[in-house]
Amino acid sequence: MNYERKVDSMDSLAGTQSFYEETENRRKRMLMIAAVALIAVVLIGVWYAFTHGRSDGAATADGQGAQNIPHVTVMVPGRVSVQAAIAANGTIAARREMPVGVAGEGGQVVRVLVEPGQWVGAGQTLAVIDRSVQSQQAASLSASIKVAQADASLAQAELDRAQALVGRGFISKADLDRKRATRDSANARVRVAQAQYQEAVARNGRLNIVAPEAGLVLTRQVEPGQVVGAGSGVLFRMAKGGEMEMLAQMAEADLQRIKVGTRATITPVGTSLQIAGQVWQVSPIVNMDTRQGTVRIAVPYSAALRPGGFADARLVSGTAEAPLLPESAVQSGPEGSFVLIVGKNDMVERRPVKVGSVSDAGVAIASGLTGNERVIVLAGAFLNPGDKVKPVVQKSSQ
Repeated sequence: MNYERKVDSMDSLAGTQSFYEETENRRKRMLMIAAVALIAVVLIGVWYAFTHGRSDGAATADGQGAQNIPHVTVMVPGRVSVQAAIAANGTIAARREMPVGVAGEGGQVVRVLVEPGQWVGAGQTLAVIDRSVQSQQAASLSASIKVAQADASLAQAELDRAQALVGRGFISKADLDRKRATRDSANARVRVAQAQYQEAVARNGRLNIVAPEAGLVLTRQVEPGQVVGAGSGVLFRMAKGGEMEMLAQMAEADLQRIKVGTRATITPVGTSLQIAGQVWQVSPIVNMDTRQGTVRIAVPYSAALRPGGFADARLVSGTAEAPLLPESAVQSGPEGSFVLIVGKNDMVERRPVKVGSVSDAGVAIASGLTGNERVIVLAGAFLNPGDKVKPVVQKSSQ
C-alpha cells in the first residue's frame, strides 16, 4: 500500500513538471513572434517615413528653387549708326622743337634774360656773354681801316702828281706804273681792313645767345658766370610758335583707319580738359616688336600741355554700325571688358567685348557682339556664368 502511494506521488510530480515546461515553451514562442512582428512594423514605418520624406523634401526644394531664380533686365541692342572712334594714348611733345646753343666762339655768361615758360620773339637775346676782349679787337680793326685809307689817299695823290709830270718827261712811264700799283695796293689794304672789322663785328654779334624763331622757352641749361663754347651743347630748348603735338601709339590695324586730317580730342592726364586736335602725320613704319605705329596729332598751345607728359586721345575715324549698350551693361576685369548675356536655357554666359566710342548715348561695342544677344543691363555684378535667371526684356532706346 505504501509502495503504491509513493509511485502515484512520483507520477503526479512528473506530470506537473511536464506541464510547467510546456507552458514556458509556449510563452517563449509567443514572445518571439511578438518581437518579430514589432521589428517588422518598425522597419515598415522607417521605410515609409524615408520614402515619403524624401519625395516631400524634393518637392519642397523644387518649389523653393523655382522661387529663388532671380529676374534680370535684358535688352537686345541691335546695331545702330555710331561714330567710329579709336582710343589711344601717348606723350606730349613740341611739334617743332628748337635746340639753342652757342653759335659763336662763346665766353663767360654775364646774364640770362629768360626763364622756362616764357614767350620770346625771333632774334630776342636769351643770354648775354662777356665781350670786353672782342670789343677791343673790333676797335683795333676799326682803327686799321683808317690807317689803310690814309695810305690809299697818299698813294692816290702821288699817282695824280706823277700823271701831271709824265707829259713833261720828268717821270718815266715805268715810274707811273709803280705809282699806280702802289695806289691799287693801298686800296686793297683798305678793303681787307674793312672785311676784318666786319668779321669781328659779326663774331661779336654771335656772342649773345638769341632765339632763332618766336616761340615758347621749354628748358634752360645755363647760369650767369658759366663759361660756354661750341662744345657746351644745348643751353635752351624752345617750341617754335608754342605749337604742341601728341605722339599717339596705335595698333597696326587702327593705323589703317587713320588719315591725315582726322579729328581728335586730347585729354592730358590729371585734367578733365578736352583739347581739339588734328592728325598731321601717320607713321609710315610699324615697330616690329610692339606692332604699333605713331600718329602725330597737332594741338594748339595750352598751359595744361607739358612736353613729356602723358595724355589720352580719342580719334573719330567716321561712322559705323555697332551695338550700343548702357554703361551699366559693360563690366571690366583683369582680362578686359566683358558683358553678361542670357544664353540657352536662360543660363548666364560671359562674353568678352572690345569697347568702341563712349558718349552720352551709351557705349558702342566694336567687337564681341552681333546685336542679337540678350544682354543683361542691370544686376550683372551679382551674377556668375552658369546661373539660371528669368530674363525681362527691355526695349532699346535707340
